[in-house]
Amino acid sequence: MSATEIDRTTVVDVQGMTCGHCVHAVTTELQGLDSVKHVSVQLNAGGVSPVTVLSDVVLDDDAVRAAVDEAGYAVVGIHRD
Repeated sequence: MSATEIDRTTVVDVQGMTCGHCVHAVTTELQGLDSVKHVSVQLNAGGVSPVTVLSDVVLDDDAVRAAVDEAGYAVVGIHRD
């Protein structure tokens, strides 16, 4: 399998989401990034919610932070598999 055929997984720890609207806002902004294929949110209302992003390439941390910031929330960590 070539590098372009492997999904890249980025887990973004997001602070401040409390409801479905929050999940939708963050998901929409992250899906707007180039090469993002899928976004999944595990909502921990009032705490830190892990957001798993699958993409074709390694995502730029600054772009991820900007997308979450645009949705109105804060990134407290970014991890990659």
